[in-house]
Amino acid sequence: MKLTPYLFGLSALFTLGAAVAETADPELLKKGEYLARAGDCVACHTAKGGQPFAGGLPMETPIGILYSTNITPDRESGIGAYSFEDFDLAVRHGIAKQGYTLYPAMPYPSYARVTEPDMRALYAYFMQGVAPVRQANKDSAIPWPLSMRLPLTFWRWAFAPAVKDFMPAGGQGAAPAKGQDPLLERGAYLVDGLGHCGACHTPRGIGMQEKALSASDGPDFLAGSAPLEGWIAKSLRGDHRTGIGSWSEAELVQFLRTGRTNRTAVFGGMSEVVVHSMQYMTDADLTAIARYLKSLPASNPGEPAYAYDDKVSKALYHGDDSKTGAALYVDNCAACHRTDGQGYVRVFPALAGNPVVNGDDATSLIHIVLKGDTLPATHQAPSTFTMPPFSWRLNDQQVADVVNFIRTSWGNQAPPVSAEQVGYLREELDVPALGQIPDPHTALAPQH
Repeated sequence: MKLTPYLFGLSALFTLGAAVAETADPELLKKGEYLARAGDCVACHTAKGGQPFAGGLPMETPIGILYSTNITPDRESGIGAYSFEDFDLAVRHGIAKQGYTLYPAMPYPSYARVTEPDMRALYAYFMQGVAPVRQANKDSAIPWPLSMRLPLTFWRWAFAPAVKDFMPAGGQGAAPAKGQDPLLERGAYLVDGLGHCGACHTPRGIGMQEKALSASDGPDFLAGSAPLEGWIAKSLRGDHRTGIGSWSEAELVQFLRTGRTNRTAVFGGMSEVVVHSMQYMTDADLTAIARYLKSLPASNPGEPAYAYDDKVSKALYHGDDSKTGAALYVDNCAACHRTDGQGYVRVFPALAGNPVVNGDDATSLIHIVLKGDTLPATHQAPSTFTMPPFSWRLNDQQVADVVNFIRTSWGNQAPPVSAEQVGYLREELDVPALGQIPDPHTALAPQH
């Protein structure tokens, strides 16, 4: 047996590994990991129970189901063979290494403003800081002709902005002008770019494009979304009743860090953002995000501010449950959310004055009543609390009645929902059927 070629090859392999290790700048990798957290890459590119960044997560879209791709540095099934130029082309331009246009479920219209130095840090992290996973990508479940890639190219030409590094006012590295808050610019960079908040919180046009990509594009930016996967992403603008106009900057920071405040709690897809991304951000960056969001004016300046009304709480206190839905609320909801609608601080969210409750579209509220949800644990708020599903206990009319009671009590003012709306969402969601008592080990298990 001739060992020389074998030993030479083995030596070359170890030499190559050492060279790769030497090129891994620890500070660059640390920066890249932080930026990947800011972009919440793991949430979309990790299937439930799967390996980090190995893809396979199903994502419902109006045209069918997409599966996220493997972005580990595996050379066969991941992005290990990508050069920096390939990586940049995909992330900021929306063009795969093979030359076709990516589905805009990949938020490259937002990533177009990420700076090249940050892109290089991300590339270093994904190439040298992430473990490679051999896992083939799944084909999308989108019927032809909607699965054709060519129309996506036209979509990209029409709606994706030109790739341009975010530039602070005054130029890169310039000192802030007198009276100018540098945190606002940092917040804009994180919210509009890596954070891609508009991908969920901005309404979309007929072409499924975001109607606005930044604050300068008008009042549609972050004004709230249409239903997606049974949830509504609420307005992040300054409206007092349906937005965050009544929130303080400190409350926003607390919410992003822990997923809960004295008035509300995180739910739905935002839970993953808090768990995988926001809780790892620095205090300075969270403050920058909050300050930028607080700078956005109301979409509807004429919207009246919320004011608490104690008529319903007094009636319930005296045993008067004659209002439609009141008895259902007392039997099913009051133990946690109280008869005054105030809930319990940082445990069970208040329903009185809650922007989700007061929104025109009640999809999220109906969803939670039917399916329940879990308040996830975070580093600074390690307790987990779960609201059980009520789909097995309440019929469509009863759900509509209790939702309408909540949306018209304690000063809340929101349009009514119908039993038909509840029935439609019940069919769309995977929930226990009416009369089918759920398994507590699955129905009440933390979902995040």
